Amino acid sequence: MLSVDLARRLHDAGLIWSPLAGDRFVVDRPGLSHDVFYLADMTVEVHEFVGGSVIGFNGVAEWALDSVALDDTVWLPREDQLRAVLGHDFVGLGKRGTEPDDVYAVVALVEGAPQTFTHRDAEEAYGRATLAVLAHRH
Repeated sequence: MLSVDLARRLHDAGLIWSPLAGDRFVVDRPGLSHDVFYLADMTVEVHEFVGGSVIGFNGVAEWALDSVALDDTVWLPREDQLRAVLGHDFVGLGKRGTEPDDVYAVVALVEGAPQTFTHRDAEEAYGRATLAVLAHRH
């Protein structure tokens, strides 16, 4: 799973979240950023209001919050979502090394040149590649 730190950096680099069912997020408040939530019809969904969007926790009796502003959350994009953002800049995904030290390697075009981004977690490798690509897109 993508780290919250890298997800914040992706957001700061311009990655925009249009929430959909199945998306993962954390509430960006002390003590809550380790709990991962999933948008799901009926239980956790986005509500649009004039003042902005909120994520409502419908029928979650044990939770102290009824809703949280979208600005107070951090989206944790999945591998397929990061690959979609890379678009034509995505070259490929592979593995490098030998077990148990092998890593995922994502190759992406950064300013037209292929660069490789590695990590033990595929989503983290995709996130690193996406961050580099976003930093150089106009």
